Amino acid sequence: MRKPRLTPGPSHPITVTANPRRVTVRVAGRTIADTSRAQTLQESSYPAVLYVPREDADLTLLEPTDHRTYCPYKGDASYFSIRTEDGTVKNAVWSYETPYDAVPEIAGHLAFYPDKVEVTEH
Repeated sequence: MRKPRLTPGPSHPITVTANPRRVTVRVAGRTIADTSRAQTLQESSYPAVLYVPREDADLTLLEPTDHRTYCPYKGDASYFSIRTEDGTVKNAVWSYETPYDAVPEIAGHLAFYPDKVEVTEH
């Protein structure tokens, strides 16, 4: 079955902008990402999502999972769990490996569920 591919527009706008702040991501007391190069994705009326460059995250703590989702505006998302000393935080991170043309800025970036990790803008 072919997946629908939609283009953002007035009824469903998407913007991606460079975040001017330093962004840190912590889980179980450990910093797993620290960057001054985050991107802020604002999609329609949803809460903004921060995307952190992979180079600014500790990838050794991430484990790929089989979980996948699809967004007709952004493409296929793959997920990662975070290993901590206290256990594993399942599917806490996602990434669009090859995002659609509407959002090329998020390629090579990771997003984190704010209810599973602590995301701070300084």
